Amino acid sequence: MSRKEALTHFMSQIHGRPVVVKLNSGVDYRGVLACLDGYMNIALEQTEEYVNGQLKNKYGDAFIRGNNVLYISTQKRRGG
Repeated sequence: MSRKEALTHFMSQIHGRPVVVKLNSGVDYRGVLACLDGYMNIALEQTEEYVNGQLKNKYGDAFIRGNNVLYISTQKRRGG
């Protein structure tokens, strides 16, 4: 599997699942992945913002511009 195919496969696997998005600033956003494009622009649903591990805000939907993203990671489903 090529690198591009592996990335496409990963992106399709995590769609609709809970994820953690870490920004270059160190802030974490946790929510359900609604959309992700090739530029790492991310749309999340049921979004929570964490600063230094502490919950700061809750948002319904959030859009994160890809150039701010350090990484995206899957997280275990809540309660499961």
